[in-house]
Amino acid sequence: MSKTNGTVDPAELQRIVDSHDFLSWLGLAVETAERGSVELTMADDDRFRNPFPGDQGPIHGGITATLVDTASGFVLRTTFDDPLEATLTTTDLDVSYLEPATGNVRIEAEVVRAGGTMGVADVTVSSAHDEGGERTIAVGRATYRLFRDA
Repeated sequence: MSKTNGTVDPAELQRIVDSHDFLSWLGLAVETAERGSVELTMADDDRFRNPFPGDQGPIHGGITATLVDTASGFVLRTTFDDPLEATLTTTDLDVSYLEPATGNVRIEAEVVRAGGTMGVADVTVSSAHDEGGERTIAVGRATYRLFRDA
């Protein structure tokens, strides 16, 4: 994977998204990626919304949880010598929902710690709102088992 001054080529992580049926269906875009930090975006789409009668509901919480999990995995990949070949798996996922997501979404993930076998990442999910601007709609933390010797 290409790295320059701690920067990871977002296009290389984007290839992971594009080759994965579910992540590509979500339309995730890798905006930035560097060692210990990634930013993803997801465009608003009616397919992701809760079915509220007579009204357009908010984005389903399962989508938000997926975004926290995915961003955590991507940011922890940046701590490997070869992020594209990294082997890791979620061991714990916590999501706190603060407000409904009602528009385009931005996901920012930061590594809290990445050791030899375990990694922890914090994630903030923000969404555009009808009143304008962007608000934090969820925060999350994921713990991953890192297989550095795989």
